[in-house]
Amino acid sequence: MPASKRRTPVSQPGMADPHQLFDDTSSTQSRGYGAQRGPSSLGYPAASASPQAAFLADPVSNMAMAYGSSLAAQGKELVDKNIDRFIPVTKLKYYFAVDTMYVGKKLGLLFFPYLHQDWEVQYQQDTPVAPRFDVNAPDLYIPAMAFITYILVAGLALGTQDRFSPDLLGLQASSALAWLTLEVLAILLSLYLVTVNTDLTTIDLVAFLGYKYVGMIGGVLMGLLFGKIGYYLVLGWCCVSIFVFMIRTLRLKILADAAAEGIPVRGARNQLRMYLTMAVAAAQPLLMYWLTFHLVR
Repeated sequence: MPASKRRTPVSQPGMADPHQLFDDTSSTQSRGYGAQRGPSSLGYPAASASPQAAFLADPVSNMAMAYGSSLAAQGKELVDKNIDRFIPVTKLKYYFAVDTMYVGKKLGLLFFPYLHQDWEVQYQQDTPVAPRFDVNAPDLYIPAMAFITYILVAGLALGTQDRFSPDLLGLQASSALAWLTLEVLAILLSLYLVTVNTDLTTIDLVAFLGYKYVGMIGGVLMGLLFGKIGYYLVLGWCCVSIFVFMIRTLRLKILADAAAEGIPVRGARNQLRMYLTMAVAAAQPLLMYWLTFHLVR
C-alpha cells in the first residue's frame, strides 16, 4: 500500500503561517522604525538640536540669565544684611577666636581667680583684641562646650542611678537654657532701669553667665566619684571661684563707667550699680546648686 503523502501547505507571499497564533508585526515595526532613522556613521539616529540649546543660543535668553544672576546676587546681599542685623555673625566670630593656650589659661582663671591681678581687657584701636590674645576677654567657646558637656554628664549621672530617659535629659537641657535666658533678660532690664551706660553686650552676658557650667561639671563628676562629700567640696570651691570671678569682671564693666561719668562712689546710682553687680555674682552659685543637686545621690 503506498505511503500516504501529507500535503504541506505552501506559504504564499502576503499570507500568514496557519500554525502561528498571532501575527508577527516586529519586522514591520522594525522596518518602519528603521525607515524613520537617518543614516549615521554608527547606525544611531542623528541627534537633533534640543530646545534648551536653541533657547540658550538666543541673545534674549542670555540677557535674561544675566538679569537673573544680578537679582540673585542682590537677594543674597539683602539676606546677609538682615541676618547680620538680627544674628551678628561677624561678632560671633570674635567670641570663638580661641586657641588651646587660651582655653587652658581661662579654665585656670575660672578655678583660681584669687591669684589673678590684671583684669583689664586689652584694646587695639578702640577694638578689644581677640580672646586668644587676652585671657580677660569673654568668649563663647568655653560656655558652649561646657553646656554640652554638662548635658552629657547629667545623662551619665542619671544613667548610673537608673533614672535616664530622653525626656528627662531634654528637660534638664531646656531648664538650663531657660534659666540662662531669664538671667540675661533680668540683667538687661536692671541695666536699663539703673541707666547704666556700659559696653557690656548681650553676647558678653551670655559668655560670662555661661562660665558657671564649668564648675557644675566639676561638682557633678566629683559627686559621681566620691559621693555627696566630693560634690559639696568641689561645688563649694567652684561657687566661691565664680563669685569672685564675676565680681572682678563685672565691676570693670559696670562700675568703671560710673567713675568715668564722674558719679560719686557713695552716690545713690553708684550704690545701685554695686548691688546689681553683687546680685549677678551671687545668683551664679545658687543656680549652680539648683541645676546639679538632684544629679548626685
